[in-house]
Amino acid sequence: MSKPHWRLARTADLVAIGAIAARIHPDLSERPDVFAEKMRLCPDGCRVLAADDGIVGYGLAHPWKQHQIPPLDGFLASLPDDADCLYVHDVAVLPDARGGVARAYIATIEQLARSMGIAALALVSVYATRPLWERFGFRPVTTDAELRAKLACYGEGATYMLRDLAAT
Repeated sequence: MSKPHWRLARTADLVAIGAIAARIHPDLSERPDVFAEKMRLCPDGCRVLAADDGIVGYGLAHPWKQHQIPPLDGFLASLPDDADCLYVHDVAVLPDARGGVARAYIATIEQLARSMGIAALALVSVYATRPLWERFGFRPVTTDAELRAKLACYGEGATYMLRDLAAT
């Protein structure tokens, strides 16, 4: 069996992405059209983890504004012209394929951000994954009432996090 590797996501991967999302994020469901829009708006940020037996993970990222959270299961319509972060919408990997692969995706996204002149990564940590993201250099951000309200749809313990690329 070959080692799983990240490659650009394709429209044909949407069924696998949806199945993985439903398994990993049963309480945070999103429509396939929402995933498809992210792939259309920022194809270089949307990747799948391919293995011999198919797709075993995915990562979706796109330019955005710091301290703002894109709507869960909502369409973006367009990306901001003045984006100041690359927002990591989701990284989901099936349990049997875990072990360093998220770090590889984040390294790819960091390179993409730098090539776009963007000096920060942002994400919402869910399901007690904050320690994982902290190991990758993300730090929790103090939130205001508006941001806390948006975080509520991501479940208890959701944390908005940033990683300053200028510092690394």
